[in-house]
Amino acid sequence: MRTFIAIDPMRGAVNQLLAVWSGMGSVNALAALLFALGIASRPAYADTASLDDARIANVVVTVNDFAIAAGRLAQSLSERESVQDYARRMAEEHARVRDSMMEWAGRLNLAPRASAISREFKMDGKADLARLRTLSGKAFDKAYIERNIVLYQNVLDAIDNQLMPSAGSEELKVLLYGLFSPFSLHLEDAQRIQEALDEPDGQPGEEDRAPG
Repeated sequence: MRTFIAIDPMRGAVNQLLAVWSGMGSVNALAALLFALGIASRPAYADTASLDDARIANVVVTVNDFAIAAGRLAQSLSERESVQDYARRMAEEHARVRDSMMEWAGRLNLAPRASAISREFKMDGKADLARLRTLSGKAFDKAYIERNIVLYQNVLDAIDNQLMPSAGSEELKVLLYGLFSPFSLHLEDAQRIQEALDEPDGQPGEEDRAPG
């Protein structure tokens, strides 16, 4: 799954879905944002034939579990304020996403089930955490931010091309669609921090601080 991918603009959704995530932009603005990212595409990485709602829920929970773990690790190991602030927001916001998905699955008595997609995200997540634990200083910051850029590109691609088309529940589709705006913003913030980290070493300033 270690590939930079394209994020296709969403199609055929209604405006009210974005209200799930506190009014983070209109459908048109979101579609323009996703299209503007314009990264080279790749084929789908897993067969969607066996995906059902329980397996889709497990993908979302798995992704968020590792995003939370990585964020907490970055809070403790990073020495850069912008990275610490970003990591704190990621840990908090992914915890809310995970809890929302688990609450939805619990109401329907759906026991999360593993799939090829969730296993691949889990494998990547474990490898990422193991590598991050060996790093420190700027090397850690750059690896953590790069990890988030790749993660959000892959997750957005998976939601658009695999999870949404396979979801049976309309409420699940709403939950999935609601991830596009915040995850796209997280991706933009990570790219902004990455640009600052690529500049010559110096005292971190306001320009590399992700919005709070």
